Amino acid sequence: MNIGAFQKRIEEIYYERDSARGLEGTHMWFAEEIGELTRALRRGQREELEGEFADVLAWLATLASIAGVDLEQAAVDKYAHGCPRCESVPCGCD
Repeated sequence: MNIGAFQKRIEEIYYERDSARGLEGTHMWFAEEIGELTRALRRGQREELEGEFADVLAWLATLASIAGVDLEQAAVDKYAHGCPRCESVPCGCD
């Protein structure tokens, strides 16, 4: 599944509820998920990490949808040529 298909799937599952909550309220849930990812990183348990990374990605996708942003296109537009600042791969910035 690519990023665009993932974003669409998250919309199918959660968009109605998340958009009703609004961008600000949904962002609060996203921030909470980042906290859960932080705790999982400290524990270092693979299965927990995978779940938390997936949750953060899902919340990011729903935020993008509410904001009207195509997450896949935004990523391509910014990173397709490498580092957005120096356009090198790997980044050559100081």
